[in-house]
Amino acid sequence: MMRNVTVATTQMACGWDIQQNIATATELVTKAAKAGANIILLQELFETPYFCQVHDFDYFKLATSVADNAAINHFKQLAKELEVVLPMSFYEKSGNTFFNSVTVIDADGEILGTYRKTHIPDGIPYAEKFYFTPGDTGFKVWQTKYAKIGVGICWDQWFPECARSMALMGAEILFYPTAIGDEPTLDIDSKGHWQRCMQGHAAANLMPVVAANRIGTETISQNGNDSTMAFYGSSFITDGRGEIIQEASKDKEEILSTTFDLDQLAIERQQWGVFRDRRPSMYNMLLTHG
Repeated sequence: MMRNVTVATTQMACGWDIQQNIATATELVTKAAKAGANIILLQELFETPYFCQVHDFDYFKLATSVADNAAINHFKQLAKELEVVLPMSFYEKSGNTFFNSVTVIDADGEILGTYRKTHIPDGIPYAEKFYFTPGDTGFKVWQTKYAKIGVGICWDQWFPECARSMALMGAEILFYPTAIGDEPTLDIDSKGHWQRCMQGHAAANLMPVVAANRIGTETISQNGNDSTMAFYGSSFITDGRGEIIQEASKDKEEILSTTFDLDQLAIERQQWGVFRDRRPSMYNMLLTHG
């Protein structure tokens, strides 16, 4: 038996023209679909530049509900037309609360549901706690037309608990939309560390990981003071053992795609026994230590 699914990841630069960003994303999704992709990942918060570099109440105006989000409504139609699955990252407003969220659109254009980012970073230039409340949905997986997928968002990708939770819920592929680049506070290049964390999730759970990052240099202004950071792209796809089998450049708009046999991956998970041999009762001691 074979149950093949083709996944694609993308990367692009973003400006303040939201419609242009949507148009660029549309072109990438369309090209990926025409090349055979079934599930296509766009980067985190692709409708705008990464405004979280600074604290500015004006950027709260960017948040919308799921129903009112221009990108989601546009891509619902495109997903149906192209028969592709699209996890869509956006800035969500729900009542008086604001979240960093992903809505999953199935291949018929219908929304399967929304995941709200669980882990929210706080540090320059990733000052997300100013804008986002920690998610209240819990980790989620989605039975799409082509595969059962789990979706984490950026900082979630540094936490093995997130990936393992989605795997235990039956995910077959893990997706991570991302916005990461300069680390001026730490004064390091985090690219290798960033990739290795997700490679570990793939290896530990024996399932592919698909990550999308943005490219370009973005300057965000606040009261005449500018914050600038460069994003390092390097979007990638791993196999079920954690090896990177497709990797994009640091600075070019790109599409990557790979086909996986989900039935074969399921067999390999059974053969390794990592889910059989888990000892949850032994992990409870961790709760007493935070």
